Amino acid sequence: MSTAPPTGRRGLLVGTLFAIAAAVIVLDQVTKQIAIATLEGRPSIPVIGELAGFTFYRNPGAAFGMGANSTWIFAVIAIIVLVGILFASRRLGSRAWSCGLGLLLGGLTGNLLDRLFRPPGFFHGAVVDFIDLSLFICNIADIAISAAAVVIVLTTLRGIGLDGTLDTASGPAADDQTKEQV
Repeated sequence: MSTAPPTGRRGLLVGTLFAIAAAVIVLDQVTKQIAIATLEGRPSIPVIGELAGFTFYRNPGAAFGMGANSTWIFAVIAIIVLVGILFASRRLGSRAWSCGLGLLLGGLTGNLLDRLFRPPGFFHGAVVDFIDLSLFICNIADIAISAAAVVIVLTTLRGIGLDGTLDTASGPAADDQTKEQV
């Protein structure tokens, strides 16, 4: 097993993954700090009538506040997925997968930082949500995770493997996979 850093195309794809993740983390954490400073303890701010606006909420659970008493489990799951993404990045051969995994890594890390370091305490922190979309309140990390899911599903439906190989239709051509340049 090689411990050398990735080079060439794979190195560029891994770099893209980490650059996207870093951008998401910074944007997520900065906007959460702004939300704490400007929205906490204040009434909701409608932007598009009742459809969208800003409402401050500390979410102790997962989506829709489910599992509020099990915050540490979400932190552990995020850490496991984070490690999985790091291992998967070693096989990266597709721009689409690089972008999708970068969004996922950034979103997971953004919310994980909240669970680790925000009140009420380590591994039990509440995630800061502030983007009110009428049906739910979310944050930049949540949006990145949702976007990652869309990118990964579409990439998979297109038959593009993590390593960039294109899964063609069944038959003899399926055995003759080619490198995808997406």
